[in-house]
Amino acid sequence: MDIIVVSHQRGRTWRLRLDVRHVWGWLPFALAGLFLIGASFAVGYWTRGGSSVLPPRLVAAWAQEVEQQRHALRTTRSEAEQNAAALSRRLAQLQAHVLRLDAAGQRLTEIAGLEEGEFNFSEPPPVGGPEVNPADTSFDPVLASLTNYERQLSDRERQFRVLEDLLVASRLQKEVRPSGWPIENGWISSVFGTRADPFTGRLARHQGIDFAGRTGAEVQAVAAGIVAFAGPSEGYGNLVEINHGNGYSTRYGHNSAILVRVGEKIARGQAVARIGSTGRSTGPHVHFEVLYNGTAVDPERYIQAAR
Repeated sequence: MDIIVVSHQRGRTWRLRLDVRHVWGWLPFALAGLFLIGASFAVGYWTRGGSSVLPPRLVAAWAQEVEQQRHALRTTRSEAEQNAAALSRRLAQLQAHVLRLDAAGQRLTEIAGLEEGEFNFSEPPPVGGPEVNPADTSFDPVLASLTNYERQLSDRERQFRVLEDLLVASRLQKEVRPSGWPIENGWISSVFGTRADPFTGRLARHQGIDFAGRTGAEVQAVAAGIVAFAGPSEGYGNLVEINHGNGYSTRYGHNSAILVRVGEKIARGQAVARIGSTGRSTGPHVHFEVLYNGTAVDPERYIQAAR
């Protein structure tokens, strides 16, 4: 058997005789082919089992580091998801607080009797002035929501502070403005104005209202204030005078006993004396006067105000 090799470039041919007599001529070529085939088979066998040409220890270290990084990534992702959920819950709570504050503020505004629109809790307080925008305006949406709710809560806090001051001032004004009767049980025996004097029978001006009652019954302050006078006074008998501020004062005369002293702070409804008939009096009663800027005024309007 012959093998013919043809060269197209040189235009020549070679003939190889595969004969037992020429075995030493083609045997080296056969051995080289077998070596190449065996080497290829060995390389394929080694790589098929997952073996690597890299050092096994280095490959194991790399694999361990990759697993550690993957675990850290999973942990970070889990923490981020938990933080995001907690942040979302916090945002929902803040939103609920703002809504409740708005409702409470609206109700307080109605109770305080303020004009509509004067305290609008659905809108921020009017503010202004030039401002410089920050250099970095890229905010995360969640952080922007937190900033927005924080600003709303600050606005509500300022509105509530002003409203609280108004309510306190209104309550104080109500406490110090005379209103109501100076006794719990009794009846009006004489009104304010011109009347026949009970001792002379001539017309005289009566500067208060007389409340007839039981001797020893409590005489109560009709407003909060400070005791300006407590003691005997001509015509009034045992007199208590209370200064309520804002130009108002009240007097309680003909008492059988005085229960307070000068300079003492008095609350509305506090007992300051006991009904009697001292001074220029025909029987147990309380002579009640209301003075505004030092001038006696008709107590009727202040009595009616309590109703």
